[in-house]
Amino acid sequence: MVNRLNPSNENFLAALNRINERAERATRQIATGYRITSASDAPDDISILLQARVEVDRTSQILTNLGRVKTEVDTAEERLRSAVTLMERARVLGAQGASETHTAESRAAAAEEVTGILRQLVSVAGTSVDGRYVFSGDADPKAPFGWDDTAVYPVTGYHGSPATRQVQHPSGLAFSVARSGDEIFDAPGSSVFQAVYNLSVALRANDTAAIESALAAVTAAGAHLNRQLAFYGSVQGQVNAAIDDASKMKLRLETEISGLQEADLTQAILELNQARFHQQAALEARAKLPQTSLFDFLR
Repeated sequence: MVNRLNPSNENFLAALNRINERAERATRQIATGYRITSASDAPDDISILLQARVEVDRTSQILTNLGRVKTEVDTAEERLRSAVTLMERARVLGAQGASETHTAESRAAAAEEVTGILRQLVSVAGTSVDGRYVFSGDADPKAPFGWDDTAVYPVTGYHGSPATRQVQHPSGLAFSVARSGDEIFDAPGSSVFQAVYNLSVALRANDTAAIESALAAVTAAGAHLNRQLAFYGSVQGQVNAAIDDASKMKLRLETEISGLQEADLTQAILELNQARFHQQAALEARAKLPQTSLFDFLR
């Protein structure tokens, strides 16, 4: 036969267990520094905490991706800026060569410099970051263009692919971050390479009419290149803004997690002391209760 505790004893033990749980919870918080170490510590907050952690992980990955893209975009913008400068030099040489005062010898010298500019432009198009060619589109392991000294037209055809890469903003939206090399340097009707090559040929041929025609193409190609530079400048702004937004979002989430998870040590110590005091008071009060039985009444 199992002897049941009387209601008074059951209530006392239940109250004592609650006090012990408070003391244990406070002890864990002091030892770990965390308010929540298991789902039972704060059932209402645990789902919020887990979701915040997922969002921190997602935002951290977005920041990593944006950091990598920023390096590539900044490099691309810098190199295109140098390409615009090269095109301006080619335009100046073309304008000088178109003057009737220039001789065949001076035009031949200008042609050599323009050929050097063309070679430098091909080098710009072959810019790489961490083994990825930034102007090769999605096929970035391969250089977009080459140089063949044995060919009449020395620039080899485009070896890359269309650029479809996008990067995610922390809001969830995505935006394009690159353009392909053929779109930038060899677009139909605005080919940078073809325009500079034609100028070098016209200067070498000492043909004023051809120089003037080539100069117009160089000017148009230079304007096209400036538009590509403006695109990368715009992407720089988008990437920097996205990094700033993601950093702020991560900080907010980490602050939220800290508020949910980290213990208030001062409060935890106070709670532990109170629990111990209540525990001791309960035991002392219980010890002072009269311990009577049926035999006491039969004496």
